Amino acid sequence: MMNLLVIFVALPLFAAFALPVIGRLLRRGFDILSVIVTASLSACALYIIFNPPVFPLVYSMGSWQAPFGITWLLDPLSAFMLIAVNVITFFVTVYSVNYMEQYTGKWKYYCLLMLMLAGLNGVVLSADIFNLYVFLEIVAISSYALVAFGTEAEEVEASFKYMILGSIASAFILIGIGFLYAKTSTLNMFDMADALSKSALNSRLLIFVSALFITGFGLKSALVPFHAWLPDAHPSAPAPISAMLSGLVIKTIGIYALARIFFNVFGINSVTSELLLALGGVSMFVGVILAIGQWDFKRLLAYHSISQIGYVVCGIALGTPLGIAGGIFHLLNHSVFKSLLFLNAGSVEYATGTRDLKKSGNLQESMPHTSWTSLVASLSIAGVPPFCGFWSKLVIIIALFQANRPFYAALAILVGLITLGSFLKIQKYVFYRKIKEKFLRIKEAPVFMRLSMMGLAVLCLVIGIFFKPFFGKIIMPAAETLRAGREYFIMILGG
Repeated sequence: MMNLLVIFVALPLFAAFALPVIGRLLRRGFDILSVIVTASLSACALYIIFNPPVFPLVYSMGSWQAPFGITWLLDPLSAFMLIAVNVITFFVTVYSVNYMEQYTGKWKYYCLLMLMLAGLNGVVLSADIFNLYVFLEIVAISSYALVAFGTEAEEVEASFKYMILGSIASAFILIGIGFLYAKTSTLNMFDMADALSKSALNSRLLIFVSALFITGFGLKSALVPFHAWLPDAHPSAPAPISAMLSGLVIKTIGIYALARIFFNVFGINSVTSELLLALGGVSMFVGVILAIGQWDFKRLLAYHSISQIGYVVCGIALGTPLGIAGGIFHLLNHSVFKSLLFLNAGSVEYATGTRDLKKSGNLQESMPHTSWTSLVASLSIAGVPPFCGFWSKLVIIIALFQANRPFYAALAILVGLITLGSFLKIQKYVFYRKIKEKFLRIKEAPVFMRLSMMGLAVLCLVIGIFFKPFFGKIIMPAAETLRAGREYFIMILGG
């Protein structure tokens, strides 16, 4: 099991540097290697979940024990995140086999994708706050390049805006880490949690660091009012990268990192909880309202990413067992159905050459696989049973009522209804509306693109149908990891 932890970072890093060589030797070598790597890591993540070790599992790089060496942590929460990261990346990679044929320098795309995957896995496994930052930057730099991969003016502009705001976010996070190191004399999260438990929690320094982290990770996760970069970056990127950004990147280097630090290192308090709850509620509402007037398929989906992240933050910010579980569950569900929606949008653009909903239509007959998978994803994000999105939203709403937050619960219900209307608009204009004959001869997406979309659509249904065992065996243990707070890391240090 210890070796598996190393593989999650080492294998994609090896692939990133081996791809140029293999691509020269074999015509389809970079496609084959990338799919094999992501399939292998997905299998490893599933193996950990179905054959769990005695959690938590702490791995010290080079046998340098904490707090002096680099430490990785495998617990129910990081194992859960490994599944989300690697399974979604596998489907994105398979989709890319056909989709990225329209771009030059395909091997460069796979190199950057593998670097992004290594960084995401590193963020999930890191128990050292500086190495978490290093892996976070690997993800961010790869993302900047991938957003601009098409090198058109729109893409380069979006990437530049993303890079500027992302760099500001990284600076806030790094400054916060510097202040924490000055206060605690350690970068190890276990040791840092222990040191902070012995200091004044209401000190001005910790308040300042908390503000830096909320701003930095808020920018990374595109919470309102830190969301300005996302509506440009997501539509401009190639469809597989839009799926990665919305499905994984903003959650892993934003929400996951924020939750891990505030719960297991700082220990969540009422002030932070109230602030995060307010940011989540505002993001929910503002995101869906901004999405209503959008006619660009991918830009509409980008604004819905902001809205759905609001659900995740509202659930986790409650700090209750059910609230945290609902937030974590929705994080996974959103990764699945929003990745699928961006792949659907990519297939429509691939076939028709447009993302404008007003210029689309009549695709239900010519693109049946894209049509029904888009319908499944739309029903999932709108929270229609029995699809996965229904259960996670229901858990969050129940948790809000139980925590005596009726305003936020009502807001979540209202946003869900508006979301349903927004995605009915997509289905109508793209697939069912009758228009001129110009789209009658459109062909369905190529086989690997269809396979990825169908796989994610099946996941939306399977997670919804088998909600109860999935929630009990995977989601609740992950939620308990955050619920345990700072004492969880102190216990690991003592062990």
